[in-house]
Amino acid sequence: MIRINLLGGAKPKGKKSAGPAFSMPSFELGNLGGPLVQGTAVFLIAGVLNFGYWYQIDKEKKAIEVKQRVADQKNRELADIKARYVERQKQADAYKRRVDVIDQLRANQTGPVSLLDMIGSTVNNTEAVWLNSMLDQGASVSIDGTALSSDAVANLISNLQKTGYFRNIEIKETSQDETIKDMQAFQFTLTCEKAKS
Repeated sequence: MIRINLLGGAKPKGKKSAGPAFSMPSFELGNLGGPLVQGTAVFLIAGVLNFGYWYQIDKEKKAIEVKQRVADQKNRELADIKARYVERQKQADAYKRRVDVIDQLRANQTGPVSLLDMIGSTVNNTEAVWLNSMLDQGASVSIDGTALSSDAVANLISNLQKTGYFRNIEIKETSQDETIKDMQAFQFTLTCEKAKS
């Protein structure tokens, strides 16, 4: 039992007081009930706290569910955009392959013409050399011809190197032409390795 004195306290004996003594008022609360009431109060307070905690968690759960629905919707939209992007990328790749094939066919179409034109102008600019045949073997070219001197063959090799179209030019075979009686003539065969463009 708790006592609170509201009227003031008794003066202690044997001491002189300098003035009136103030004391705290007191009142009596009595017994707050038995253990059953106190246990019920504790359970009630614990229940209120537990409900508040559950309410807070439930509120967070609902907020997370809303965010999850928004994220799922965004994910579906992005998946649709990605599918359209992948489809367009496939179309662009197919178009690029077609254009590359067309460009390659055009290059192959003009390749022999430009090769023949380049070799023809090189032979025409070299004196005392005639072209008998030319064979394009893909990575290399074989040239058969006639020259009036070995210097003319050397000049032809030098002129072919200056074009930049060939990497290695070698004399495969050379011999004097016995069929021409009036002058000296050489039959020659050159192999020319194409430079990578």
